Amino acid sequence: MSGDGGSAIVEFVLLGVLLLVPLCYLLLAVFELQRAAYAATTATREAGRAFVTAPDVDQAYARADAAARIALADQGLAGADTHLRVECAEAAGCLDPGAVVWVSAEITVALPLAPASQVTVRARHAEPVDSFRAPPG
Repeated sequence: MSGDGGSAIVEFVLLGVLLLVPLCYLLLAVFELQRAAYAATTATREAGRAFVTAPDVDQAYARADAAARIALADQGLAGADTHLRVECAEAAGCLDPGAVVWVSAEITVALPLAPASQVTVRARHAEPVDSFRAPPG
């Protein structure tokens, strides 16, 4: 036996730390991106639902914006850089029976421990207006 006694534990700890730290960071980054993706999907879906159930177009945009903000706040992204856009497929009217409303969102989030590294997550949702709804007006 030479002077190697007791060095196995040191090597194990050193290699464990060198492998565990990047793995933990990778998991934190993936969780942050998944949270942003879920928030974007939920925000577009809820904004679309709020839009098509509004009594008129003016209230529809306000309701869609409020619903998206609530969905983002639920995921802790109330202060995130967010762009929400509502588009109508029909030129006649957004809330006419049978119309389709498209809602898209872009959320920019920073990766953990690296605020200069940002990733943009996008989501898009189509919400039909009820065919048996009375026309607005």
